[in-house]
Formats: sequence, structure tokens, C-alpha cells
Amino acid sequence: MSSSDEVQNEDSTFESLGLNPSSLSAIKAAEFEKPSPIQAAFIPIAVQGKDAIGLARTGTGKTTAFVMPILEQIDLTENIPQALILTPTRELSEQVSKEAEKLSIHSPCNTVCLVGGRPIRTQINQLKKGPHLIVGTPGRIIDLINRRELQLKSIKVVVLDEADRMLDIGFRPDIEKILRRCPKKRQTLLLSATMAPEIEEISAKYMQSPEKVDVTEGDAPAQQIEQYFLTADPDRKFGALVHVLRQERPQQVIVFTRTKIGADKMYGKFIKKLGNNVASMHGDLPQSKRDRVMQKFRKGDIRMLIATDVVGRGIDISGISHIVNYDIPEFCDDYLHRVGRTGRLSSDAQGRAITFVARDQGDQLTNIEMRINQLLPEYSLKEYEAARPVKSASHIDEPTESYEAPEFVIP
Repeated sequence: MSSSDEVQNEDSTFESLGLNPSSLSAIKAAEFEKPSPIQAAFIPIAVQGKDAIGLARTGTGKTTAFVMPILEQIDLTENIPQALILTPTRELSEQVSKEAEKLSIHSPCNTVCLVGGRPIRTQINQLKKGPHLIVGTPGRIIDLINRRELQLKSIKVVVLDEADRMLDIGFRPDIEKILRRCPKKRQTLLLSATMAPEIEEISAKYMQSPEKVDVTEGDAPAQQIEQYFLTADPDRKFGALVHVLRQERPQQVIVFTRTKIGADKMYGKFIKKLGNNVASMHGDLPQSKRDRVMQKFRKGDIRMLIATDVVGRGIDISGISHIVNYDIPEFCDDYLHRVGRTGRLSSDAQGRAITFVARDQGDQLTNIEMRINQLLPEYSLKEYEAARPVKSASHIDEPTESYEAPEFVIP
């Protein structure tokens, strides 16, 4: 595996990356001003047809980094699948699909999104129309292959997006089966936040001398994100959360919990006070409901989203002003992905992230600080500071007093 040592300076432009005039026109229409670091480093390699590995956290513009080179390689005179993008979640697949459609505004590239939770008969009919670009989750792709409704023999480019996440949730067998169905002579692009051992194995087995672009060195959430930790015992966290929301008055906020049960419990408490301003999101919700929640959240109709890490990656909404890690994430990279939901690349607004930490979670906080290479200042709510030993693992405590709705939802 080779590594790209070329350093892209701040004066890089899309015109300098080797893109054709049609692509540059689409970039202009999308109102992208200048390439992000991952775009500036990754696109010149990918447009040459080389295998490449891009290491970057979400929110850095890596979707555009792999979509633009793909669109340049598609032969629009052949109505057959020529590129395949695999992602770990339905939401991310649909987002990537929309991004591809936006960037192909000047070319009649036919894109289809193949994910679970959608009528498979509709997707089969879409495949019969001869799409050029396929975006989907491994499970649904395998399902359609097994039904003999999808063949990959004409694929020129394969993208593994959020590869570390796909491997974390057990998609490796499906990924390998899909890669074996694709022509050996193809371009493979892999995007990830980390270079885990499994990714090394996949790249060694299925990629041809890939060049590596790493923009994660010294990586931390965007500079416009103000980050804090809040010390609070588990049995007092809910009251502290209400105080934080009332004090911060966020435009939009995502409150991350570790479990689906925790998200549902918290939602049950807040809906009594906040009504339609609050919603929950986790993997057990039906896809139709997840879609409705995300649509309302994007429009700003929902101001507070209580979620598990199902929305920790790949959800690009520029209006999120605050992130609250009600449960400190187990892994440092999950912290980066959660916090990255605010202070987005497309937003000039500052974001704020507040992470709740119990007295026995100091080591986890230290690991996060080491990962982002900075010490987090403490967010002070004096009446809710930890004052006694932790009795149990983090949970949604019952409020010990009546509380008013946070002011951010009052018209």
C-alpha cells in the first residue's frame, strides 16, 4: 500500500483536481466554493482510476470526493450498472444517492438506491431500467443478487463508504461476497474514519496497490465546535439535561443515548412537555417512521432528536446547533462522529457539544481528550454537579422535581 504524501494547500481549487468541465459545472451549481482536504487529496488519485483509501471523519465532504470521480467514468450510452457504492445504513445510502443526483445535474446518470425497509418489487423494477450507479446497503444488495435480479459483471468502480462502520456491525461476509461478484479488473475506493486491522485485511485482499490519503492526523471536530464535559451522577442526569437545554436554548439538538431503551424512556418523558418538538430515533423503529422523523428534523419541525448512534454517522443537517452526549460514547471515534453532526462543513454557525461524564468515567473522558488532542473545559451547573459516588451504570433517572419545558421550544 502506498501513501500519498502530497500536501494540498489552502489555495486548492476544484479546477486543479483534474475534473472535466461538466463536473466543474455541477460543482459550481452545488455552490461548493473550494475543496475540503479530503476532496483535494482524494479526487486527483481517484479520477486516474487508481485504487485509493481515504481516511477522514464524517462531515468533511468525502461523499463528493468519491462521487465526482465515479461520474466521470460512467458511460452514459450503456444502460447497465457501472458503479456500486456500499454504505452501512439506509439513511446514509439515501443521502449518498441524493448527493450523486445533485452532482450529476448536467449528465443523465441514472442512480438507484437499494436498501431494506423499502418495497423490493419497486427496486427490482428500477433495476430493469438499467441504472448506471447503484447505492445500497450490503444486505439488500445480497438479497437482490440471490434473487438473480442484480448482476455486477459490468461494474467498473466499487466504493466502500464508512468501511469501519460496516465491518463493526458485521457486514464483512456480505462485503466480501459482493466484491467477489464484481470484475477483478475494477477500481476500488475505500472510505473510513479509522484504519482498523480488518480494513487492512480487506484492502490487501481486494485492492490493487491502493494509495492512502489520511487527513485524520491531528483530526478533531471542526474548529467552530465548542466542546465541554459536564460532571453529573447517573441518578441526577435528567435534571441536569433539562437545565442544560433551558440554559442553552438550542436551535436544534441531538441528545445521544447509548441504548434504544434509554432513548425511548427519555422520549417518553420529554413528549409530555414538548409534544411535536421532540422525537426519538433508533434502529428498532420502522423505516417509514425513521424517514418521517428525519424529514421533519431536516425541515426544523422537530427541534430535539433523542437518538442512538444510528444517526451518529452520515447525517448532514446544517441547522443542528447542539449535541449532547447524555451517555458518553464507548469509542473515541463515535465521539467524533456524534460531535460532527454540528458545526457542519456547509454551515457557518458555531456548534456546541456537551458530554455528560460520571465520576467513574474519567478514563473515558481522558481517552476522548487524547483522541482530539485537547482538554475539554467543564460545563458548570453547580446545583447538579456530582456530589456522591455513582450507584449504578448510566441510566435515565426519574426526575425528582417537576420541571418546565426548556425555553428553546417556546414560540
